[in-house]
Amino acid sequence: MKKIETSCIIDDDPIFIYGTKRIMKEIDFCNDILVFNNGQDAMDGLNELTSQGKDLPSVIFLDLNMPIMNGWEFLEDFVQIPNNNREKVTVYIISSSVDPRDLERIKNYDVVNNYILKPLSPQDLEEVLESMI
Repeated sequence: MKKIETSCIIDDDPIFIYGTKRIMKEIDFCNDILVFNNGQDAMDGLNELTSQGKDLPSVIFLDLNMPIMNGWEFLEDFVQIPNNNREKVTVYIISSSVDPRDLERIKNYDVVNNYILKPLSPQDLEEVLESMI
């Protein structure tokens, strides 16, 4: 199965991060995993990558409810990154509940591919891999 070069988890829940990283390693999901605990740290880290001429992660798993900068605020800033590989990035919203307003709101962002309920399962990640092929 195809493997992703770099993925990114943006979430403030250490248990979710630990579990997701473990599953990613088990199914050989990607070569490298970037982790940020809020949207601001993620923006700083991704801007640093682009300033160094490095590629952005192929996949970003984004929580909506975080301190400092939430997922919606991150998306607003992320779409402003002047990087020619931003359009190669796929964002998956991850949340512990389905809010119909959130489902409607994600339609405003071309970069958002889907909404996945926590916790992520190996099957969820395998479906992400299949969609990247």
